[in-house]
Amino acid sequence: MNKALQHAAQALGEVLKANGIKVVTAESCTAGLVGMSLGAASGSGEFFTTALVTYTDTAKHRVLQVSETTLREESAVSEAAVREMVAGAKALTGEAVSIAVSGYAGPDGGEDGTPAGTIWFAWGLPDKVVSLVRHFEGDSETVINDAALFALQHCTELLSSNPPRR
Repeated sequence: MNKALQHAAQALGEVLKANGIKVVTAESCTAGLVGMSLGAASGSGEFFTTALVTYTDTAKHRVLQVSETTLREESAVSEAAVREMVAGAKALTGEAVSIAVSGYAGPDGGEDGTPAGTIWFAWGLPDKVVSLVRHFEGDSETVINDAALFALQHCTELLSSNPPRR
């Protein structure tokens, strides 16, 4: 794990601890890198409880309750899918915050023509869900690392700019 991921995980951990809340991750294309980064952070037991890797559509449906209709009509790499992933992760664990990542790290994109490097993110916050799509350049490893870093950093920004009410 690179230093940027370590720093981003630690920064998110500090914000979570300061607010007395914990996070769960629901990952697909990043295959657990977001969760691993959080787990490696100092004092992670105080702010991180669960890392879920749901790489296939079947796993997303069975574990996170992403609807089969969403997976069939929108695909797993869609706003609808990541929003359902964060909701499913929060429902499963009861945590206040969840992070979901699903995309095409490469070398291939989606059957629908979505290019490699397209990654959807969602953050389930205590009072709302925020989702967005980003495109990353590079080989699969670069895309995965950049996506994990963005997921952590943006969660920190969201929580810092709109701290949860206790």
